[in-house]
Amino acid sequence: MAFNFGATAGAGAANPTASPSGAFGGFGTTTTTAAPAFSFSAPTNTGTTALGSSLFSQPAQTPAQSNQLINTASALSAPTLLGDERDAILAKWNQLQAFWGTGKGYFNNNIAPVEFTQENPFCRFKAVGYSLIPNNKDEDGLVVLVFNRKEADIRSQQQQLVESLHKILGGNQTLTVNVEGVKTLPDDQTEVIIYVVERSPNGTSRRVPASTLHAHFEQANIKSSLQQLGVSFSMARTELSPAQAKQLLQNPPAGVDPIIWEQAKVDNPDPDKLIPVPMVGFKELLRRLKAQDQMTKQHQTRLDIISEDISELQKNQTTTMAKIAQYKRKLMALSHRTLQVLIKQEIQRKSGYAIQADEEQLRVQLDTIQCELNAPTQFKGRLNELMSQIRMQNHFGTVRAEERYYVDADLLREIKQHLKQQQEGLSHLISIIKDDLEDIKLIEQGLNESIPIRGGVFS
Repeated sequence: MAFNFGATAGAGAANPTASPSGAFGGFGTTTTTAAPAFSFSAPTNTGTTALGSSLFSQPAQTPAQSNQLINTASALSAPTLLGDERDAILAKWNQLQAFWGTGKGYFNNNIAPVEFTQENPFCRFKAVGYSLIPNNKDEDGLVVLVFNRKEADIRSQQQQLVESLHKILGGNQTLTVNVEGVKTLPDDQTEVIIYVVERSPNGTSRRVPASTLHAHFEQANIKSSLQQLGVSFSMARTELSPAQAKQLLQNPPAGVDPIIWEQAKVDNPDPDKLIPVPMVGFKELLRRLKAQDQMTKQHQTRLDIISEDISELQKNQTTTMAKIAQYKRKLMALSHRTLQVLIKQEIQRKSGYAIQADEEQLRVQLDTIQCELNAPTQFKGRLNELMSQIRMQNHFGTVRAEERYYVDADLLREIKQHLKQQQEGLSHLISIIKDDLEDIKLIEQGLNESIPIRGGVFS
């Protein structure tokens, strides 16, 4: 993709020649064309960087492009292939293909058909996104290499990679290849950022400019050697000059409507850090979506690491605070022991000597303080009163441990009413039982009186 500031492979990059095993067997063993001894001491004037010249430059319109535009318009509006009403149907079919961004548009028997691509102005599957502008200078010498390998493979054979790149640069002993960073990309790709340090005979060293190093990597034989290592894309990571940024913003990319491009510039959330880039087709949209998912996972992983570090720091802080409290208690105990030792030593040292004037003053002050403490209305009385209250509270708390409950007034009224009804019911049962007992007594009395009469009758 032309408008790509990130370290992702371009859509039109050449496919690398991968080894059958799929591993980095080529590092150190790849058969490459012997490169001539290369020195960056006197770099040629490359003009703009690769980022500005090859990616964002808007070439002047050639006669072939003008003819292409005329042929496209004829295929979409007035084809003359069949010479009847079928040409109108063919025009609609060509319009559909142009909107989709694929296919061929036939319009004349004597002229080759028009090839419809997603870059044509009539393709509808286009949008504008935003990419971060690099802030690295050309003097930093950072060049991005995208490998069709996983990050684990790159890291495990990083030293072999450095040696292979050094051989590609001619094996010059004054050059040193350094790896700035390694990052995972979608689709099992890996971004490797490198820079080359050149040492001069007088002992000084400098970084090779990124534009010079990238221009060397873009040479045909060097690019072929990089492809054998698995490199699918290379780019100089340098910031845009004001002229390049102005040219990019003023000229809409090929196939992008100027109105949409102007609106994208207006909607830019951070013009100082972001720049609009076109997204043509679902493939580019999917690529950006994968890159966003990959970055989200990296952010989540970093957040998890930070969370674990915070938890570990909190544990360490708790342990440290506990140790500080323990050491404070130990320091207090040692201070008391030291004071006791000093007192005993001072007593032994002053043994047999008369009381001195300063000691007498201290004794008078201590006696005064003791009298104030022992006065009934002073501190000792208050302390005694507080101590007695504390003892009483502790006594009642441990012996009775009374608990107080508060009942709502309505609930208390309901409880009283319920208990009253229960009491009335019990009273009613008691009265019934009493009546029954009296009836039983009367029955017993009547039975007792009738027994002698029956006895006299049957005697």
